[in-house]
Amino acid sequence: MTLLHFFILLPLLAAVAIGIIYKFQKNIHLGWFVLPVPFVIVSYLFTLIPNIQSGSNIYKPLNFMPRIGMNFDVYIDGLGLLFAILISGIGTLVVLYSIGYLSQDEKLGNFYIYLLMFMAAMLGVVMIDNVLMMYMFWELTSISSFLLIAFWTTKEKSTYGAQKSMLITMFGGFMMLGGFILLGSITESYSIREMIQSSDLIASSGVGTLAVILVLFGAFTKSAQFPFYIWLPDAMEAPTPVSAYLHSATMVKAGLYLVARFTPVFMWSTTWVNTILIVGLITLTWASFNAVIKDDMKAVLAFSTVSQLGLIMSLLGVGALAVTAGFNEEIFTVAVIAAVFHIINHATFKGSLFMVTGIIDHQTGTRSIKRLGALLTIMPISFTITLITAFSMAGLPPFNGFLSKELFLEAMFEISQSNVSFLSAISVLFPLLAIVGSIFTFVYSMKLIFGVFTGESFDTPKEPSEAPVLMLISPAILASLVVIFGLFPNILSNTIISPAASAILDRQNFVDVSISFWHGVTPALLSTILIVLVGTVLYYFRDSWSFVYNYIKEAYTLNNLYDQLLKQSTYYSNKATQSLSTGFLRTYLLYIFGFFVLFNFMTMFRTGLNLDLSDLAPIGIQEVILVFVILISLGIIMMTKSRMVSIIMLGAVGFSMALFFVFFRAPDLALTQLAIETVTTTLFLVCFYHLPKVSKLPETCQFKLTNFVVAVLVGLVSILIGLSAYSHRIFDSISEYHIEHVYDLAAGKNMVNVILVDFRGYDTVFETVVFAIAGIGIYILMRMTNRRKDDGNEEHS
Repeated sequence: MTLLHFFILLPLLAAVAIGIIYKFQKNIHLGWFVLPVPFVIVSYLFTLIPNIQSGSNIYKPLNFMPRIGMNFDVYIDGLGLLFAILISGIGTLVVLYSIGYLSQDEKLGNFYIYLLMFMAAMLGVVMIDNVLMMYMFWELTSISSFLLIAFWTTKEKSTYGAQKSMLITMFGGFMMLGGFILLGSITESYSIREMIQSSDLIASSGVGTLAVILVLFGAFTKSAQFPFYIWLPDAMEAPTPVSAYLHSATMVKAGLYLVARFTPVFMWSTTWVNTILIVGLITLTWASFNAVIKDDMKAVLAFSTVSQLGLIMSLLGVGALAVTAGFNEEIFTVAVIAAVFHIINHATFKGSLFMVTGIIDHQTGTRSIKRLGALLTIMPISFTITLITAFSMAGLPPFNGFLSKELFLEAMFEISQSNVSFLSAISVLFPLLAIVGSIFTFVYSMKLIFGVFTGESFDTPKEPSEAPVLMLISPAILASLVVIFGLFPNILSNTIISPAASAILDRQNFVDVSISFWHGVTPALLSTILIVLVGTVLYYFRDSWSFVYNYIKEAYTLNNLYDQLLKQSTYYSNKATQSLSTGFLRTYLLYIFGFFVLFNFMTMFRTGLNLDLSDLAPIGIQEVILVFVILISLGIIMMTKSRMVSIIMLGAVGFSMALFFVFFRAPDLALTQLAIETVTTTLFLVCFYHLPKVSKLPETCQFKLTNFVVAVLVGLVSILIGLSAYSHRIFDSISEYHIEHVYDLAAGKNMVNVILVDFRGYDTVFETVVFAIAGIGIYILMRMTNRRKDDGNEEHS
């Protein structure tokens, strides 16, 4: 295991340590013990920048389950390093912020354990080369985010949002796993690097397009693309540090990472390219339109996050399209650079905005914009941070969001003039949707600034005041980066952006990145001016046109569709369960044996039996008599109305089986069977003695043809399976080996004892362990029962 493997697992190891520390340490905030973990990781990752910048990608293989191709192989290039730095860097600031945000009264042990689990999962997703191992970490992000979103378990909205996020994202993850398996079967490898090299093989296979669709399900559900975005607004019920971490820089970016990483694999597919581009633009426009009407600050930011993710997704689509359609280098460069740059920018301004929202909620007791206002002079530092980051989100200079938004608009204008045959009919809509989405982005950004900090008065549950310094440090750092990256964007150009952009399309030579504010009077600049003008008018007259949202009926929304699907699936699954789960053991046995018969007969029909009956042992008269005794005993059991007679006849069946072992020259088994039957019969008698008497028994036994047929078929199938196994022996019986070596290898004369203790010693040991575990479980249950009785007696007294 290398240092990189260790750093991926470090948060999990720290989670175990935090659980122990939290149990014994209550005086110091637990976050101070967690803070060094992401800080150490991000500090080490920064030391890798020179290696990646020079083109020396890092590959560290480690076998985990090589037989199924699931290995813990770490691969870091520019793309993986970018996301790993975001995960650990933003994670450091979030932990620092949470120290001031969460009080000691919260379940801090649970919170930080879940947060560290999520951090490890995200690091695994972006640093692993093996898709099976990636899938394991991918689903761990869904599980840990579920726990984080539902942190406040007493709030119904928290548990609802957690369930919704997990159902949607894990559904997409399961679809994605199907795509990975298809890719693995085509390329005979689960390495992403090898899949990239086998892109032509995937394209020529008959299931390549199916793999594309399945992988896109995983990407779209995780990155909250239309129509799967509905889980993200409900996930805002999580504590604000969770929202700032999961929904600005990490979890939702996992879908973007997946698309960027697999673009070289699926570059040949128009389905991949067109879907990413079109779905991204629809998501951008629809989510920004819906963000304007929201009153909860976190709801505005939630739809804003969906919108920004759509923007980045569409840029990845433009970059892929530029290569597949053979456009000039400029379009590819602009689109991919814009995507990478906006991933960084979104993490800075959105993470800070979430933290400021948490500060306002913490200091005023509400997030409702209608109840807020006039906080500018009361919370000047929070206002300054919000002003910087919201202006960046709106795409205003001189902040970093302006630069990436300009590149985005430029890419959309370039692709609309490319005359791609399969997109020419709608390509004119690309810049139009980009402008419309940006206009609404400007409107809700202004709403966050002026709706919260200006106005005549406020109506808040708590008297507002500026936040403590500890809560302001993290958003202030992110706001500072917004300004720094805006004024000096080229500090990222060749260190982070260029290696990441080149990795997206698997290029050996890094693209030349040079970002500046002034490009002349271009369509992008004119569009920005239009966005600001129209957005200002729409914000000022927002009450005059907000009636259009009344036409969106709740009954026709995607949220209602999800709720109805969940409600109906719950209803019909309960109905099916109630119809199948009758509470009778005979019914469940009928299901089990029915499927046993069905599938075995299907197998026999397809493969054929080819029985060899020439070498069977002769059947003696004594064996025929025992069979008749067993059949008569079973018949009496089914027909009698007496429990005592049933027990005696059941014992007769067992003792008859013991006689069979005697005839087959197996005295040890016969003695064991006799002992078991004696003890079982005795226990039955004791138990039935304490059962209540049945007041009414059926006068006649009800004959059920279905049960009879299944019982006969089970016996027939079992006989056929035994005869088939005997007829198709590939190897000699192992019993001959035991007979020959029972003395010289084990120094014993009792073959059964030697087999159990020596030849199958490990099997016997584990069976003994099972008995020991069962005994411990029974002991615990008895102790718990006695303790409840003692508690009941104390309450009664």
